[in-house]
Amino acid sequence: MELDQIISFLKPLEVIGNRSRPIKRVIQFDPSNQDPDIICWINEKNLAKASSLSQGVLICPVSLNKEALNTNCTYLLIDNPRQAFQRLLAHFFVKKPLQGIISPSAIIGQNVSIGKNTSIGHHTVIEDNCIIGDNVVIMHNNAILENTVIHSNVTIGSNNTIGGIGFGYEKNEEGHYELMPHIGNVVIEEFVEVGNNTCIDRAVLGSTLLKKHCKIDNLVHIAHGVIVGENSLVIAHAIIGGSSVIGKNVWVAPNASVINKVSIGDNSTIGLAAVVVKDVEANTVVVGNPAKPLIKNK
Repeated sequence: MELDQIISFLKPLEVIGNRSRPIKRVIQFDPSNQDPDIICWINEKNLAKASSLSQGVLICPVSLNKEALNTNCTYLLIDNPRQAFQRLLAHFFVKKPLQGIISPSAIIGQNVSIGKNTSIGHHTVIEDNCIIGDNVVIMHNNAILENTVIHSNVTIGSNNTIGGIGFGYEKNEEGHYELMPHIGNVVIEEFVEVGNNTCIDRAVLGSTLLKKHCKIDNLVHIAHGVIVGENSLVIAHAIIGGSSVIGKNVWVAPNASVINKVSIGDNSTIGLAAVVVKDVEANTVVVGNPAKPLIKNK
């Protein structure tokens, strides 16, 4: 592509250098690069290294020192270079999934509703009475179990089980455990993304709910009756216990564990491998085992 295409898309605040040049690939910032047809980015922390780039195009903060620039380079000055680079990759360099393709090996149950432009990958099973919205991408080897509701513009990776029975048991008169029936479902709202090898269990009653724009990483377990709030992120190997409520804009770090029936307030951070055994107030960072408040988020 031509750099002008990228400039038109990103709309940088300022362009310094030649804007009529081809772009063939993206790379990490590398001062040793000798390819003039690349584009990369740099953040504020490393901005002093910008002048060491001898070839190519650099997306950089607006605070760039304009006194020490290389005439072989072009500089795109942008408020948030990392976000701009993300948009660049997503728009120009990521292969778009085929829309509206349902694999012949997919198994679709009875009374299933599938919206427009929705893709379902190889060997995925959609059980009875599921509702799938428009523009949904469900990749390979998934089990979407009965009564699951997936709203529009959701992306689901491979090897997930959504709507399985939770781990809930009661002892009978003989002291043996008997499974608690789970007759609820899973509801996934718009623009949610689920990674790979993740389990999201159905509720005993009502719904396990993933709200709009939340992101679920690989190898996450979300138990029965959990609510994950809008725009929250649950990262790899995290475990969310049954009937817990995760608020808006919450970050649950890798390997964190949240015991059942607790609430995590909005805008909070659950630290790496933290073990949460009681409610967390909004705007709080908790760390450790058991997790304790570290600071208040502003």
